[in-house]
Amino acid sequence: MLQSISIQNYALITRLEIEFSDGFSVITGETGSGKSILLGALSLVLGQRAEANVLKDKKQKCIIESSFSIARYKLEPFFDDNELDYEEETLLRREILPNGKSRAFINDSPVSAKILKDLGLRLIDVHSQNQNLVIGSFEYQVGIVDTYAGNSKVLKKYQEYFDQFQKLKQELRKQEEAAAKEKADLDYFQFQLEQLTDAKLVAGEQVEMEEELGTLTHAEEIKSGLVKAYENLSEGEFSVVTQLKEARNAISQIQNVYTDAKSFFERIDSTYIELQDLAQELDRSNESIELDPSRIEFLNQKLDAIYSLQQKHHVSSVEELIMIREELIQKIDKIVSSDDFIEDLKKQLEIQEELVLKSAEKLTNSRMKVIPAIEKTIVAQLVQLGIPNANFKVDIQIKEDFQYLGRDYLSFLFCANKNGHVEEVQKVASGGELSRLMLSIKYLVSSSTALPSIVFDEIDTGVSGEIADKMGTMMNKMAENIQVISITHLPQIAGKGKNHYMVYKADDELETYSNIVLLDHQSRIEELAKMLSGADLTQAALANAKVLLDN
Repeated sequence: MLQSISIQNYALITRLEIEFSDGFSVITGETGSGKSILLGALSLVLGQRAEANVLKDKKQKCIIESSFSIARYKLEPFFDDNELDYEEETLLRREILPNGKSRAFINDSPVSAKILKDLGLRLIDVHSQNQNLVIGSFEYQVGIVDTYAGNSKVLKKYQEYFDQFQKLKQELRKQEEAAAKEKADLDYFQFQLEQLTDAKLVAGEQVEMEEELGTLTHAEEIKSGLVKAYENLSEGEFSVVTQLKEARNAISQIQNVYTDAKSFFERIDSTYIELQDLAQELDRSNESIELDPSRIEFLNQKLDAIYSLQQKHHVSSVEELIMIREELIQKIDKIVSSDDFIEDLKKQLEIQEELVLKSAEKLTNSRMKVIPAIEKTIVAQLVQLGIPNANFKVDIQIKEDFQYLGRDYLSFLFCANKNGHVEEVQKVASGGELSRLMLSIKYLVSSSTALPSIVFDEIDTGVSGEIADKMGTMMNKMAENIQVISITHLPQIAGKGKNHYMVYKADDELETYSNIVLLDHQSRIEELAKMLSGADLTQAALANAKVLLDN
């Protein structure tokens, strides 16, 4: 429950500290005294959006702290999930800096505003005046039924199945779209692959073929050169080899009489052998080169095909073409096998849909089971609150499609008149009827929710007299299960509170400020008398106030 709140430098509040107790507490004050300021500060420390214009002193930061007792509410998992220190007495703090930035803390550990808000939603329900309007929203209505039915675990399991179902649907749609696009490209990919396959590409062959073609193209010129070189070296009476042979013989004959002849002989002999070998190689090369027009045509065709493919694919080597060929094979294999993958996804989707369906049916059954009790309880409360002919129904329709909250479409239907036709609450209920209906709903779920506290901000709008007295009694009854704090302008409700706080506005020599005080017994009588009769305290008003307080 909310134990205390401390506010510094917020709106008209310089410094304020207030403690709360369990049970039913009321807060009163004149219009403009600062009740909404107090509620705004509480909303900030619960994670609502912060703005710099809330600073009373624009040069100083605003600090709002609230203390909660949370021992009975099983919130340890939240603290573990967010790596926070769990304390049975948990402190929430919000700071708004002069530059407009804000900081949030839980037990002195810095956290994001989102984490602060997530924890705040588990600690306290702040019912502001405009929340009466949300009673017509589908999400709110489903939430009420699920809270009363205790469906949190069932709904969580359904939403896990639903999320996985949605992911599979998205993946299937993505794969089908991709497959459709790829299949449109399949013929083109196969045509490209056929061209590359027909080319019978071999790594390194382009350079070899280009060299061979160059040789064949100039075969006559090459053969002529080789023949001429061979003849000069080895043919005829005056060939180089013949002359060297005679020179070698001549030097051989003088080796015994001339010392240097041996060296000359070796050198001439080596040259003779080398040139003989060269002449034979030139002759073999000449023999190997043939004039082959068909081979030239083959090489030209093969190279033209390679050049054409290189130009088409914007590459410059056979190796790159081979890589493209392998990529095309993979693409085609993927397209061909995508049907199997899609079929597998469809099977997974069918299995997941069955899980979602069973979980949705469980959720529907649980909701339908509690609807009669909800209708009965709310009608009974509305009758007590002065709508004797109240008729309240929860219409439930099962849709074909799964949604995040199940397959059910819920609608709260209401009629205040005898034998009247029920319609959606937001269309037919007046302001006062909405207030009483909302209080009845809060009363309904107060025993079912694990929420520690609830704050009503003038939920009594549009009612007075005996009805207000009954609303106060109902809130007092709710306070047996949870802490209830009501900001009210009605003495009938204010008199029901276990504790009574008064917000007031005052002036000093420098400024106007708001403050709050816990009233003692006599002060409560005087405050109630003012609420009954105005500023002038009459004996009759004081007597009526005592009666209200005694009751």
